[in-house]
Amino acid sequence: MWLAALVNAFIVALSVLIHYEFLYRATTLVPKVRIKHRFRIVMVVFIALIAHVVEIGLFALAYFYMVKDAFWGSIQGNFNGSLLDSLYFSFTNFSTLGFGDIEPFGAIRFLVGMEALVGFVLITWTASFLFYEMQRYWSAK
Repeated sequence: MWLAALVNAFIVALSVLIHYEFLYRATTLVPKVRIKHRFRIVMVVFIALIAHVVEIGLFALAYFYMVKDAFWGSIQGNFNGSLLDSLYFSFTNFSTLGFGDIEPFGAIRFLVGMEALVGFVLITWTASFLFYEMQRYWSAK
């Protein structure tokens, strides 16, 4: 139980730090790019999307390796244990979409639930960050 909690906390912390770094880099690097102000926000959107994909990939890698050991439980349904299926499962969890065609069992359920919460928080963080950036760049015409 403690091992599961530590691994989950590590993955969650790493995804939050990744997100922070991407957003921080966006605020420091984008103003230095010599493009029109209106395109800067587009750059920030792409940077944020890349951050989300990296974070989703982190969770997908965790699922991919965790399902190989019975200690973590299993993922059943329309899931064959491949990296692509792990990525699909992670996308649906992170976005809180959850199609329901894949179901976790055992200790891995905690990480699945945490990913939904982390995804919700990071997507919300991105939305508020983009709002701030739009105000900054659109008022700087």
